[in-house]
Amino acid sequence: MPREQNKMAERKRIGVIGFLHESNTFISMPTTYESFQNDWLLEGDKFRQGMSGAHHETTGFFAALDDNIDEFEAVPIMLARAVPYGTITADAYSRIVDHILLRLKHAGPLDGLLAAPHGATVSAQQPDADGYWLSEVRKIIGPDVPMIATLDPHGNLSQKMANACDGMISYRSNPHLDQLQVGRQAAELLFETLRGKVTPVMAVATPPIAINIQKQETSHEPCLSLYQLANQQLTDKSVLTNSIMLGFPYSDVEEMGAAFIVVTDNDQAKAKTLVAQLEAYLFEHRQAFQADLESVEQTVAKCGQLEGPICLLDMGDNTGGGSPADSTILLHECQRQELTNTFVCLYDPAVVQDLQTNDVGDVVQISVGAKTDRLHGTSWKGEVELLGKYDGKFFEPQPRHGGATDCDQGDTVVVRHASGLTIMVTSKRQPPFSLQQLTSFNVDPIAFHILITKGVNAPIAAYQPVCREIIRANTAGVTTADMSQLDYKHRRRPLYPFEEIYQE
Repeated sequence: MPREQNKMAERKRIGVIGFLHESNTFISMPTTYESFQNDWLLEGDKFRQGMSGAHHETTGFFAALDDNIDEFEAVPIMLARAVPYGTITADAYSRIVDHILLRLKHAGPLDGLLAAPHGATVSAQQPDADGYWLSEVRKIIGPDVPMIATLDPHGNLSQKMANACDGMISYRSNPHLDQLQVGRQAAELLFETLRGKVTPVMAVATPPIAINIQKQETSHEPCLSLYQLANQQLTDKSVLTNSIMLGFPYSDVEEMGAAFIVVTDNDQAKAKTLVAQLEAYLFEHRQAFQADLESVEQTVAKCGQLEGPICLLDMGDNTGGGSPADSTILLHECQRQELTNTFVCLYDPAVVQDLQTNDVGDVVQISVGAKTDRLHGTSWKGEVELLGKYDGKFFEPQPRHGGATDCDQGDTVVVRHASGLTIMVTSKRQPPFSLQQLTSFNVDPIAFHILITKGVNAPIAAYQPVCREIIRANTAGVTTADMSQLDYKHRRRPLYPFEEIYQE
């Protein structure tokens, strides 16, 4: 056998799996198998090909494997992802997990595995959904095959998740702009482990503290100082990586809350010491990580005194946190305060369907939004001009929250009211992570005083370059920033800020 072929034959086989969903358990509507089919459900080579050019962590896995092709062979197993929404049905979850495990068994012996769970996945069958499927993967590959996993910092870390892995690494930015790099980092840690150069050991801490979603922007305080402390720890050569899990307050599970991870090179004592340091910092500064809230009326009135464009973040209808994307609360308040040069995107497939028979330029009567439930306002009704009809597909070339490049919000219409209000109506829920969502459909963001944007932190990377102000509104809904309004059944007790806690 020629030397090159012999070298390729000796490569170590690295499995790659991704299963990601941010599950909002306060939504009455479930996430179904069809939800995954409508987003990412890719197997084998189609998995690898489908993620080519994206800014996702699994793309980072494959890129790092390609850079080390003489040593390692990528074995793509399966990727499943759906847009954040309600609890995954038992049927959908079992179908996906069973298929992952079946493909894993058929893949043959592996030398290592790269996994991309989310951390906030909840199924009706398994509340600790990520802990379950990672543990089942571990049973198949055995105790001696190293597995390194990436995490979204909006996950709720469980001990079961940590027990299944040799190391875990979460994104370090919110908005999440470093997913590709974190995927590469995870792969490099696995490579060094397989080369025998490092022996990763991990310590985790899960303090009984929930960080409010309003305070989770990593480049601003209070997160900034916490991340600076974590970065200082990385100057120790024995520290391979560390992670801050900000937590996802909209998954009502026992593990809900903040968490920390430190991975060292075969130094368990140091890992425990450093993870305790991060935990102590959060305990000492826990009040700073709670929300500063004001009424919707006050927030909108503030916008009236400021020069636009203003990105007005609708925290209660945070699509990237699983909300329905059809809240009209801010729309109605802007109209009431006569702030009419406003744009909003609403999910309402019925309106899109109704307008398919109309021509651009037609003036029609519509009733739009607030149709999923009674938490997100009342439908807006009015006479509008149909400005455009589109297929809803757009491309985002830059790294943006979520890591996607090819996006599809379904058939889309854009309408305008005589007051100046412009409404984009979509037939699929689309988190507002990209300005291409507007510009691809002839909507100029700088033409508006207010851009109502359904998110908290994730849209900032896209909207900050064109907006003079970024303002968060404390709206009602299934992603409200006022966690006292959420009816938790399964969270830990005590858990700050719901109950006071005391340092041991």
